[in-house]
Amino acid sequence: MIRIKRLFKSFNYAVRGLIKTFREEQNLRVQAAAALAVAFLAYYFEVSRLEWALLVFAVSLVILAEIINSAVERVTDVLKPRINSYAKEIKDIMAAAVMLASLAAAVIGLIIFWPYIFQLF
Repeated sequence: MIRIKRLFKSFNYAVRGLIKTFREEQNLRVQAAAALAVAFLAYYFEVSRLEWALLVFAVSLVILAEIINSAVERVTDVLKPRINSYAKEIKDIMAAAVMLASLAAAVIGLIIFWPYIFQLF
């Protein structure tokens, strides 16, 4: 059975984590601004429902990757000193995951928006 009080507590923890990450991670703020720009373009060009879904998926993937990256960096800092080479490798690998998610999202954005932008000229 679902316990409402416990459910609201869980949501509260999640929101606190999102706010903390948003305040402390510059890249997340940049990605959020890019997400707003994507939403504006999608609204302006009146993209299809499928295109909206793909854009939401791509943006969500990038933001999720950034949040996971932030969490892994914090765990790495707690478990290993910064001078340990594995700690650096873990952080580099997570940064690569965020970069790949961002590149995939950019490609999806180009595929979707290119025809609309091309029609303007």
